[in-house]
Amino acid sequence: MKKIAKIFALAMSVMMLCAAFAGCGDKENTIIFGTSADYAPYEFHTLIDGKDTIVGYDVSLAKFIAEEAKMDIEIKDIGFDFLIQELKNGTIDMVIAAMEENPDRAKEADFSDPYYTDEPPMILVRKADTANFKTIADFSGKTVGAQAATTKEDLVTTDMEGAKLLSLTTVPDLINNLLFNKCDAVVLDAAVARQYADVNTDLVISDVALGVAAPYRVAVKKGDPKNLLPIINAAIEKADKQGLLVSWMDEAIKLSGDAE
Repeated sequence: MKKIAKIFALAMSVMMLCAAFAGCGDKENTIIFGTSADYAPYEFHTLIDGKDTIVGYDVSLAKFIAEEAKMDIEIKDIGFDFLIQELKNGTIDMVIAAMEENPDRAKEADFSDPYYTDEPPMILVRKADTANFKTIADFSGKTVGAQAATTKEDLVTTDMEGAKLLSLTTVPDLINNLLFNKCDAVVLDAAVARQYADVNTDLVISDVALGVAAPYRVAVKKGDPKNLLPIINAAIEKADKQGLLVSWMDEAIKLSGDAE
C-alpha cells in the first residue's frame, strides 16, 4: 500500500511539474515564432483591449502558418541581430521578420519561398536637411544609421561611399538618434521608412535612390529538422491565392498608426 502511495505521489509530482512548464506535450504542438517587434508595419507592439500585443504583417502570416499546421503559436520578441542564432540554438522554430535571404544567411539557415517584396530601401532624413542630400555622394562623411545585422548595414557600407555607419539593435533607437541630430540619415525598408515619415513631420524620405528590392522569406533551422518548409510554403501559396497577403498589409498599416 505504501509503495502504491509513493508511486501515486511521484506521478502527481510529475504532473505538477509538467503543468508548471505549460504541459509536457504542449510544446510539441507549438510553433515558436521569432521576430523583432520594432519594425512596423511588419511586426510591432500596440495596445489591443488595453493589452500590449505584437501584431503586424509577419505576425498574421505566422498565425496563418500555425493554423494550417493545426498547431499553436508562441511569439518571441528578439533583437534582429540574434534571430538567426536563436534559430540555430533551437529556441525558436522559424523567423519571420522582413528578412531577405543572402549568401551569409543561407549558410546559417534555410529559407522558404518569397512571401512579400517591398519597394527598394529608402533613406530617412530630417526635413530641415532635405536640401543637403541630392545625390548619394552627399552622404559621404555623414553618419548613417541602419539596424544591426540587416542588409541595410551592407547598403551603407557598400553603396554609400564615405558614409560612417551607425549600427543599433532597434529601429526606434535609430529614429531617436536621427531626430536628436546624432546621425544624419537612417536606411530602412520602404514600408518602414514611410511609416516613420507619415507619423513624424520632422522626417522625410530622401529622393536619393538606394539598392534594390529583395523578397522576404521565412527562415528555419538549417536542414529543416522539423520539416516545416513544406507546410510554410503551402501556407504562403494558399494565403496568396486567397488575397490574404494583400489584406494583411492593409490591416498592418492601419494598426501601425498606434504602434508603440
